[in-house]
Amino acid sequence: MTATMELTERTAQPQEPGTGRPRRRWLKAVIVFLLITIPAGYLYISAMQSRGGSDSKKEQAAATGLEEGWPSQLQRRIYEVTVPPYAENVASFETNSWKSSSLFLQFTTTRAKFAKWLTDVGTSASALKDGDVTIDDDQAAQVGWKFGSGHRWAGTVREQDKPKPTLAITANLDNPDYPQVFVVSTTTP
Repeated sequence: MTATMELTERTAQPQEPGTGRPRRRWLKAVIVFLLITIPAGYLYISAMQSRGGSDSKKEQAAATGLEEGWPSQLQRRIYEVTVPPYAENVASFETNSWKSSSLFLQFTTTRAKFAKWLTDVGTSASALKDGDVTIDDDQAAQVGWKFGSGHRWAGTVREQDKPKPTLAITANLDNPDYPQVFVVSTTTP
């Protein structure tokens, strides 16, 4: 009697021709739909996160501005800058893009250490031009630097072949014994 009930239940469902199995076209359709939409959904979400990520990183970087302390050893090596020993008011900020990367650095040091630092980065105190601000307004605005009149500025630019960095150096010499130094080291691939 149980064999008869099984036979009756099997015959109640539509069968696939020649197999004796019930049809489940809807199941195949659902599986195909899921196999297509789930990866497509992940790709879409990933693309939106990636796209929005660059904007949020830019906003975060702009909000933080200069950070107190020395740049990392890796940053100092990449951008070919150092900080004189016992320098004060040291702060740095790094920006990166596809076109170029820059390290903004500021510090206050003594006249002798500044002259030695200039030699260490490949230039000299004699290369400084009075009244020359070598950091442009757009770069200065990124970190809140203001190079207005009423101060004694001197600056120089050390240019090198790519991919080595170019250093724009500007110093506030209001107190020549303790110059305040501003540097933007920019590398382009």
